[in-house]
Amino acid sequence: AYGHGLLPVARAALEGGAGWLGTAQISEALALRAAGITAPILAWLYAPGAPLARAVTAGIDLSVPAAWALDEVVAAVERTGRTARVHLEVDTGLGRSGAFPAELARILDRAMRAQASGEIEVVGVWSHLARADEVGHPSVRAQGLAFAEAVRECERAGAHLEVRHLAASAALLSDPSTRYDLVRPGISVYGLSPFPARASAAELGLRPAMRLEASLSLVKPAPEGQGVSYGHDYVTPRATHLAVVPIGYADGIPRHASNAGPLQIRGRRFSVAGRICMDQFVVDLGAEVPGDGGAVGAGDVAVLFGAGDDGEPTAQDWADAAGTISYEIVTRLGTRIPREHVDTDARRGRGHA
Repeated sequence: AYGHGLLPVARAALEGGAGWLGTAQISEALALRAAGITAPILAWLYAPGAPLARAVTAGIDLSVPAAWALDEVVAAVERTGRTARVHLEVDTGLGRSGAFPAELARILDRAMRAQASGEIEVVGVWSHLARADEVGHPSVRAQGLAFAEAVRECERAGAHLEVRHLAASAALLSDPSTRYDLVRPGISVYGLSPFPARASAAELGLRPAMRLEASLSLVKPAPEGQGVSYGHDYVTPRATHLAVVPIGYADGIPRHASNAGPLQIRGRRFSVAGRICMDQFVVDLGAEVPGDGGAVGAGDVAVLFGAGDDGEPTAQDWADAAGTISYEIVTRLGTRIPREHVDTDARRGRGHA
């Protein structure tokens, strides 16, 4: 769930009106079933030897991207005695998972024979767009036409299609022609823009869900000319105060954001000073440390990112600082950071998402 917590997000999505859930991995889909979620679930990313029999028994829809996958689904059906629901994945131009159109014809022939014998039901067909975040790019139309033809081919062959799906967040928000029966919003569910260069989250009516905080472990005075952190890539330009934030790249804070990552302490913006370490990084607070009812000290909260409502940085700000995308910023947060799922701002602590 893009680093936000699988089960709480799944429940929130269903409460918010989602009719289906989608997971990349079968283990995630099985975890949702084990937690009592009965909504339709599609799982699509697996390798040979995956626990397909468990998935079929749990009533999880499975993507079929290649002939070997169809063979393994049919083998799982033979072990369980249950009919499997499959979605054929078509590579319409992304060049990643899924069958290219020529291969689809061969898979479809085998699938229709398995459907006729009651082993499977081909209930869906789907694909994924390569450049939907580049709004108006001609490849989106080209892939859309290829997908429409794949749908027609499946229908002509006798597939019992219930759903066709192509659009993820970017296409969902920019191109109505891609929406079909299901849409697969990912990053936008978490309040982040899939094309920040074109439109910010706020401009799209989205509000980031995750807030990352960490309590300062140390604040101390430092002289002018003091090197900071490994390699002394940052040197204090004046007498100042340094604060230590006890969270680092082992927790998912991108090392590429050294000397650049933004944060907020007591309403003021600062940047990482020096290299981000495994478990901590340093902030130069300046000669006059900010204070409201006392100077900043250990235990004060640094907000690395949030919704931006109070001027705090956002995940997109960290993405810009690290030269990456907001998807990576939120998904890379490690297991040492406790997640608190609340209806208001995250509570304070050592490190909370």
